[in-house]
Amino acid sequence: MISDETIARVREGADIVQIIGEFVRLKKSGNSYRGPCPFHNGSGPNFSVSPKEGMYHCFVCGVSGDSIKFIREKLNLDFTAAAKFVGDKSGIEVIDTPNRVHAPDPNARNWEVLASTAEWFHKQLADEVVGKEARQYLTGRGLNSEAIARFGIGYAPSDRAALRKYLHSLGFDDQRQLDAGILSVRDGGTEPRMNFRNRVMFPIIDELGHNVGFGGRAMGDAVPKYLNSAESAVFQKRKTLYGINTAKHAIRRAERAIVVEGYMDAISVALAGFEEIVAPLGTALTEQQAELLGRYTQEVILFYDSDQAGQKATFRAGLELLRHKSTVRVVTLPDDDDPDTFARREGHAGLEKLFAQAIDLFDRQIQMLERRGAFKDLTSQRKAIDKLLPTIVAAAHPLTKDSYITRLAEVTRLEKSVIAREAEESGQLARSVRRSAPPSVAPRGEVAPLN
Repeated sequence: MISDETIARVREGADIVQIIGEFVRLKKSGNSYRGPCPFHNGSGPNFSVSPKEGMYHCFVCGVSGDSIKFIREKLNLDFTAAAKFVGDKSGIEVIDTPNRVHAPDPNARNWEVLASTAEWFHKQLADEVVGKEARQYLTGRGLNSEAIARFGIGYAPSDRAALRKYLHSLGFDDQRQLDAGILSVRDGGTEPRMNFRNRVMFPIIDELGHNVGFGGRAMGDAVPKYLNSAESAVFQKRKTLYGINTAKHAIRRAERAIVVEGYMDAISVALAGFEEIVAPLGTALTEQQAELLGRYTQEVILFYDSDQAGQKATFRAGLELLRHKSTVRVVTLPDDDDPDTFARREGHAGLEKLFAQAIDLFDRQIQMLERRGAFKDLTSQRKAIDKLLPTIVAAAHPLTKDSYITRLAEVTRLEKSVIAREAEESGQLARSVRRSAPPSVAPRGEVAPLN
């Protein structure tokens, strides 16, 4: 028997348009895809496939279902075989465990609390009085009511007790709120406190569609400006990406992912028509997040701020992605610009042009160094090579690594074998340092600053 969690992952992870598209000629029609029904041999476009809902329906013969059911009926397979077929298409391993004892998912208790909380935050934002200031802020950021509803944005009012009381009324006691990361107890304290106050709330949803946490943007001068939910059994910010629940199918269709730094960056780019967009949760891109992206695509475009901090974050993220065999390209924004403002100002056409101009991470590093005259003499060139070696070391894909070595040999007029040997020695040194350092502080071989 296949576990319920695996079945859920297969259903949520399947690109139903791609799967059904192998059997039915589909054409985009609004938010869905249409084609002739394969079950009653129809000729008209009466068979509808919804990528958002992950469902199909024929308006003539009435058949409907998800990707697993489609494969069962079309190929005459049993449920297990159909689930494995869809899982293979989605990069999800499906293991059949005979005589498995069914047990409820222990995380369901937390998902229930968090979903109720997300709904309450959304209602507070819609409240004429309570949510007025937050709505004005969001309107100023280019979001109308339709966009707010699309991304489930809400508001945590200043009253710390209101949500706690509401959740009590639903039967969720303090312990369940603590377990879900809604409440927390400060060091040395005993009284549970609400984690969010006077903040615009962005719900964080995992790849299976579960509410797992929130990101809160302060309305006033509170610090930090952005605050995430407390770590819990269902929320570890290093393991998920903002927007992955809606972006995963778009990523597969586009055969690429676009990564930005913040919630509003991701929302503005998605509203401009690029739904293959995700963002880390206020931290540098982690190993687990890079691995998560690798389930859906091997090509990633990094679309970060143009300032020095944004450039540093770009190269740090790029190295993590290279370690997971991704192909990494970089977008260069105009000075003092960011993805949110650019997307709102330039729209789909401007973004499309910008993404078409994205260049490989390694080429971007070389470009920046060349502009600073880093290869003008032997001393400068030696320093430039040292700055570039970590990127070569990080490249886990053999073809990517060889391409980078070839590119650097062209720029420096050195032998490929010499650069390859330098990279190998640099990698051995980095691995030795990591083994000798405590796990919590072991370096990941960050790229050296290019300035």
